[in-house]
Amino acid sequence: MITPEFVNDRKGKVKAVQIPIRQWDALTKKLRKYEQPLKIKADLRQAFREVKQMQQGKIRKQTLSQFLDEL
Repeated sequence: MITPEFVNDRKGKVKAVQIPIRQWDALTKKLRKYEQPLKIKADLRQAFREVKQMQQGKIRKQTLSQFLDEL
């Protein structure tokens, strides 16, 4: 469980949040674990949107050669 500490200004407005370094390390490790799958998922969603637009004639289709030239 994360135990945050809040840093307030003189008026009591929260300006920052601090967590112990071990909790930070554990949190960033979890985030890194999910970064790649989330990127793949977002890329696939974009690809399916583009395929749908191609099928509807809204954007131009590419040949495999054209696609590979972009890489």
